[in-house]
Amino acid sequence: MYRTPGRVRAGGAGRTVAALLILAVLLFPVYWMVSTALQPRSAVTAAGLLPVSPGLDNFATALTNQGGSLLTSLVVASGAAVVCLALAAPAAYALARFELPGGRTVVFGALIAQMVPGIVVANALYSAYAQLGLVNSLLGLILADASLGLPFAIVLLRAFMVSVPSQIVEAAMVDGAGRLTAFVRIVLPMSRNALITAGLFAFLFAWADFVFALTLNTTDDVRPVTLGIYQFIGAHVSDWGAVMATAVLSALPAAVLLIVAQKYIAAGLTGGSVKQ
Repeated sequence: MYRTPGRVRAGGAGRTVAALLILAVLLFPVYWMVSTALQPRSAVTAAGLLPVSPGLDNFATALTNQGGSLLTSLVVASGAAVVCLALAAPAAYALARFELPGGRTVVFGALIAQMVPGIVVANALYSAYAQLGLVNSLLGLILADASLGLPFAIVLLRAFMVSVPSQIVEAAMVDGAGRLTAFVRIVLPMSRNALITAGLFAFLFAWADFVFALTLNTTDDVRPVTLGIYQFIGAHVSDWGAVMATAVLSALPAAVLLIVAQKYIAAGLTGGSVKQ
């Protein structure tokens, strides 16, 4: 059926309006969070739709109370991303390039591992951590949070490394490079987009973790921001402005990383979909 240009434009405008309405609904909680954080009133029911006299007092309160938790989360999430990539990259390369017995089973197991509830893993880890002395420690939380992104990173990197032309690696080895040298100098640079994507998701998984932070810490010595917000709400349930300010500050690092790395994420997620 032939559609006139007017109908095409009307259909496009309708889809645009529908998309904008859906986007407004999805982003309204974010707007309400920011608006409440900027308003000096403490009661969330008294906050207006628009901040009449916005201020940064709530953010000052949030930084005073949760600044240490934000720094702890930054250290833990960054460390978890580094550990995750250090383990996932060689594992993915081995699964992609070597005919390992049971390789497909390992990949399938990595997929299944993502479906295991975190609380199940946390309870098992607590018993092991108590014997190893890793409870209430940064290292213990980093290792635990690294396990959140490890299965996803292995699957993603393997899919990308399978598409890396084997002729390039073989040419490097003919020129005298060993397998490790070829992996570090050839495969890893070519897998930059996938590495950035896997590292970013590992960072976000660790940044948003609450179960491990609650289960593996019995004191306030190591308190990520997710646990800090949980405790902060319990102690300041009437001061929602400060609570919302803390939530805004905790969301900023993830939002900035996603905006900066969005082109790498798109390339990393689609890079292994077509075999070269």
